[in-house]
Amino acid sequence: MLRRHFFLAGAIVVLILMLVAGAYKLTVGKKQGPGGPPGAVMAQGGGGGRPGGGGGGRGGMGGPADVAVVVVQSRLFTDVIDVIGVAKGRQSVILTAAATQLVERVRFSPGQSVGRGAVLVELKATEQDAGLAQAQASLIQAQRAYDRYRTLGQQGFASKAMIDQYEANYLSAKANVVAAQARQGDRLIRAPFAGVVGLSDITQGSLINPGSAIVTLDDTSAIRVDFQVPDRYIASVRQGQAVTAKVDAYPGEVIQGRIALLDTRIDEKTRALTARAEFPNPDRRLKPGMMMRVAVAQGSRQGLSAPESAVSVQGDNAFVYVLTKQGDKTVAEQRPVVTGVRQDGFVELKDGVAAGDRIVGDGLNKIQPNQAVKPVGSGQPQGTGGAARRPAA
Repeated sequence: MLRRHFFLAGAIVVLILMLVAGAYKLTVGKKQGPGGPPGAVMAQGGGGGRPGGGGGGRGGMGGPADVAVVVVQSRLFTDVIDVIGVAKGRQSVILTAAATQLVERVRFSPGQSVGRGAVLVELKATEQDAGLAQAQASLIQAQRAYDRYRTLGQQGFASKAMIDQYEANYLSAKANVVAAQARQGDRLIRAPFAGVVGLSDITQGSLINPGSAIVTLDDTSAIRVDFQVPDRYIASVRQGQAVTAKVDAYPGEVIQGRIALLDTRIDEKTRALTARAEFPNPDRRLKPGMMMRVAVAQGSRQGLSAPESAVSVQGDNAFVYVLTKQGDKTVAEQRPVVTGVRQDGFVELKDGVAAGDRIVGDGLNKIQPNQAVKPVGSGQPQGTGGAARRPAA
């Protein structure tokens, strides 16, 4: 019973405090007046603010926005086939050994330029040297015997069959010498062509097995790139045709080359023809293994253009803001356009605008359709990013 009276008393106290707080708020509100604290009415509009009431001036909400202007002009566009290929040396090989043997001597340094036939690695050839000496000794003996019996035959003291037998022994000994020289030559790893050797871990005393990689050799005086051309574009490519390429290692640089060879067959699975392009590389800047973006030109044409920054794309639709006059105001009219290729920061405009139209060159996300704008700049021939630039001839 005592606990019940305690909670009842607590509830009555809370109710009294809430009534007191409400009465206090009513009293303070009457003293301040309906507009809030004293002086609040003077801070609001209605003649107490800056001239013009709540209206914004130029540059404020609803006022003309400063925009960069470019002019739609004709520009030369080139239709190209863009493909990707991997750079290779004019000739490339991984040198290996033909027999299992220890390395006697390494005669190259990584990155060294070597000539054709240069000895790069010497393998231990003690047994082969001895075999060659034995074969040469047998050859000398066989040659002397053959010469002696041939002389006897000319004097009538030896039969024709005996002479033929010693001649066969001489020719066999001669062939054994050639074979011994070949086995000895297998212990010398030579450069099959002039080029640059790569990195290698081969050192004196290493054991080499047949097929084991010793070092790479690349002729990088020119770089070749094999790429696939879809069969529908075969009429646009030919041997000797000029091509260009770009690599990520040298941004903005265009590398000139030509189509050196075209394959004789079309791949039945991919329906594409393999083409091989060659690019001069006198300074050795291009390396085998680089990814190269190759462009094969199909033809050129004139077309209206605008900087990429002046064209807004929303899904499958594209539009520009064309500046038009409405009385004494200049407004940005949103106009849909049909686009073509994109090259060097410009977009081809096939329909929707005419040559000489002035359009907003940048900051399209800051303006609304039919918004009043203030053109900034001369509106001369456009460049990327809204800067003035003359179209390429």
